[in-house]
Amino acid sequence: MDLVASLPAFVVAVVLISASPGPAMALIFRRAALRGFTGAVPTVLGLEAGLYVWALCAAGGLAALVAASEVAFVVLRVIGGLFLLYLGVKAWRTAWRSRGVESTPEVVEEAPLRRARGWWAAFGEGIVVMLANPKAAVFMIAFYPQFVPSNRPLFATTALLALAQVAIETALYLTLAAAVGRAGTWFRRPVIRRRLEAVSGAVLIALGVRVATSTR
Repeated sequence: MDLVASLPAFVVAVVLISASPGPAMALIFRRAALRGFTGAVPTVLGLEAGLYVWALCAAGGLAALVAASEVAFVVLRVIGGLFLLYLGVKAWRTAWRSRGVESTPEVVEEAPLRRARGWWAAFGEGIVVMLANPKAAVFMIAFYPQFVPSNRPLFATTALLALAQVAIETALYLTLAAAVGRAGTWFRRPVIRRRLEAVSGAVLIALGVRVATSTR
């Protein structure tokens, strides 16, 4: 199998995988709706950083150990599930506390320090969601070997393919964030924002339960 010849199939597979509903899509949609395009950027970058770490782990054999270890798999799925549950409950609490607020709040410019902390918090959120998902480890060890020719170095080729996947997914997710962010004024209306928090909270909780109870 030639690496260049397999690239079209690889790109198609990555696009289809990226478009499938899951924790990443839910996080990006919620962040873009409530914080706009710029607010969703760190979430996207955090998710993709986590994905690239898993890809390197797959190339180095660590992901296979995680997938093979029942204890490691259970620990990761519980951590990932609990974190998604935490995000979902947090969204519900925000929706509950905003009851009775019907007027459009004034836009307050955030201080640089607070803005920086928010950026890193969103980035870390994305990394944790990706790294604490053991399904990502299972996916990596099953996905990449299909596109790595036997005459090429496994680690270097996997790292290269992972960079391509990160670039494709980043472009797709930022496009989604931009599209959702364009309707940000509507999403941030108090009534709509409260409903969005409630719905996204329910989705995150459902995803958390699914991750925590998932099997290989």
